[in-house]
Amino acid sequence: MSAAELDRAVELLVRQVGHWEQPRWSAQAEGGNVSRADLVHKLVQEIANLAADAEGGPRRDVPRLGSDLVLPDQLRVVAADLVAAGPPEAVLGRAAAAIAATRSAL
Repeated sequence: MSAAELDRAVELLVRQVGHWEQPRWSAQAEGGNVSRADLVHKLVQEIANLAADAEGGPRRDVPRLGSDLVLPDQLRVVAADLVAAGPPEAVLGRAAAAIAATRSAL
């Protein structure tokens, strides 16, 4: 998995949810008892953890900001951090798979 392929996966998810208003974010995600916003925030945290591991730094909690409408931007930022860390392609593949799974559950 290349960085370009990960960027493509991020962009597909952002296109899917970037126009959502708060009611769509608050709706329940498919097949679970969490909101769509909670599911995407979990993804953001997972990508941030992969980036921290690739950098050899500590994992940190990604804050939930005041509006769920910023989640696509948070995803872009943590994905860029992951790519900048220069992880092995397998790690980029894990990130892309997590993004694809989240897209399917939304």
